[in-house]
Amino acid sequence: MSLNGRIPNGAAQATEVPSVSVIGINFGNSFASIAVLTKEGLAECIANEDGERQIACAISFHGEETYIGNEAKQQLVKNSANTIIGFRNLLGKKFSELPKDRPTSSAPVIQHPDFPDTPAYKVQVLQPAPSPLSPAASALTTKTNTPAASQVATPRSEPIPAERVLTPADVTTVFLRSLLQSAEAFLGKDVYGAVITTPGWFAPAQLDALHEAAEAAGIRVLQLLEDAGAAALCAAANASGVEQSAAVGPDRTQLVVDLGASSLSLSLLAVRQGLFHHLTPATHHPDVGGDAIDDRLLKFFAKDFTKKTGVPLKVAPASEGPDARAEARLRLALLHTKRTIAASVAGAGGSAATCAVESLKDGLDYTGSVNRLRFDMEATPIYGVVVTRVGELLKRAGLDWICVDEVVYAGGSACLPGLDAALAVHLHEDALTPFITGTVAGGGIGDPTTVLARGAALQARLLVGIGVSSEDERIRKAFERGSELVSVKATARTIGVLFPTASGEGEDGLGGQWIGGMQAETVVPARRTYALEVELGEGAEGVEKKIGLEVWEVREGVTIEKVKAPKEEEDGEDVEEEEEIERKEKRIWKEALLGTLTVGVKSKERRVEVQVQFLVEAVGKLQVSAYQTGNRDTKTVLVI
Repeated sequence: MSLNGRIPNGAAQATEVPSVSVIGINFGNSFASIAVLTKEGLAECIANEDGERQIACAISFHGEETYIGNEAKQQLVKNSANTIIGFRNLLGKKFSELPKDRPTSSAPVIQHPDFPDTPAYKVQVLQPAPSPLSPAASALTTKTNTPAASQVATPRSEPIPAERVLTPADVTTVFLRSLLQSAEAFLGKDVYGAVITTPGWFAPAQLDALHEAAEAAGIRVLQLLEDAGAAALCAAANASGVEQSAAVGPDRTQLVVDLGASSLSLSLLAVRQGLFHHLTPATHHPDVGGDAIDDRLLKFFAKDFTKKTGVPLKVAPASEGPDARAEARLRLALLHTKRTIAASVAGAGGSAATCAVESLKDGLDYTGSVNRLRFDMEATPIYGVVVTRVGELLKRAGLDWICVDEVVYAGGSACLPGLDAALAVHLHEDALTPFITGTVAGGGIGDPTTVLARGAALQARLLVGIGVSSEDERIRKAFERGSELVSVKATARTIGVLFPTASGEGEDGLGGQWIGGMQAETVVPARRTYALEVELGEGAEGVEKKIGLEVWEVREGVTIEKVKAPKEEEDGEDVEEEEEIERKEKRIWKEALLGTLTVGVKSKERRVEVQVQFLVEAVGKLQVSAYQTGNRDTKTVLVI
């Protein structure tokens, strides 16, 4: 698993479709999804045989039947002891490592009877009875003088109750095989390989276990791709990603917020001309997730049910009391309620979402509703925790909120507009999110529930497109887990050129026109080329002139200034006193003069264009060259 690889940068690259069928699989702890490549080269999520695009990671055994997906999750109401959920996070873990207070709303985790320190699930199943003897077999038995032999076939007996013990790897194999079958049924042909997303916090043993389980399911694993990498790939390659990237620039800081049902994962990435890497290690927070929002909504609707019917309904996370079945019904209904809220438009109170459950308790049906405003009130504490965790991540990276240029959301609970509103309070006004660009509405290209699977499919297309030469083989090995090429070196400071002005004035008080050539945190080796338009002055047409450029290393930061907020007036009278507010602004400061360049130019026009190129080698060697556009004979080079 790695974050390495080049982001497909532009819609033009999305037209190439590999000759073999590849898919992307987002394998979450609560839900999974499958993405395939269309004829146009775009990645789209598909539905399984039951019409589910978001497939619940659940398996349930009921008699002789095995249910997978949302049908299995429905079994939590009446058959929770034989329903398995949350198995992904147990992959590769020892039984002694598991917390003792795990919820028991599904099949309990036990110590495997045959393998030491291995977690397992014990479920009750019905094994089919042995097939009856055929007449030919019965005749053979008669010839051997077996007592009680008969020429008539033995009637089929009833299924036999039995216990079945499955490890998390066994359950994962069954589940992934069902995803593969769904993809092949949709495509109408065999799948060559798949890229599977994994959390950034997965340990090597967990990655090994997932890889083995996928191979056992018949999946050729092209790569185990980190969730943040899949999200960044999808964000850069979608149809409107070109316009979005142009708005924030090719060099930007990207925040990936992955809020699933059971946990929160945060990643801060430096995106530099289509390449990206972590600015600080990703963080994982199992104490906050969509389930925490469900718990608050459970209490809200349970109180409403009691108010309407007079029947007390006690709910708590993973309740084991007499109301456990009612809680399971209500929790399943909340999934539809949350999706309705996520699809609602902002407004005064927002659209209302219903929560309807038949025979919730004591045979009484329940129908309640919650509007957007009330929903956000219940979810505000969870949003607040997410904001706090993001602030801690930025502080660890030495950055301010204003430094975030783009936010990418992943996970079902990241679809909630209230989360985006809570983060937007702290972000810069020019920062882009899928809600601002409008790519979330109606399951659009910014839909957090599909970005990981689609990003994985795009990575699969990239991998099968690698050639067979020796250099291509080296590139292919870079995507293997544990590859030395995964480790990257990046620039520490921004390097650029300054065209001094006669007045000594310029951008940010630097004393001239500034061109930020090589952004800080750019993976090296790297090359950047920029165009600089220079005014030659009156009477300089046709005369050769010298243009001087200074090469500087600069430090970037944020200035905070306290200013008085403007007064609000009504009918000519002040209604509020002046308040001080903080105003933040990005700034750069000169750090070190690396050298100077002089370029001779000549033009019939008053303006001339100069090309400036920066080249940083892997060993840290810097080369800056400049020349008049269209005349490389004027090229001068500065080597540092």
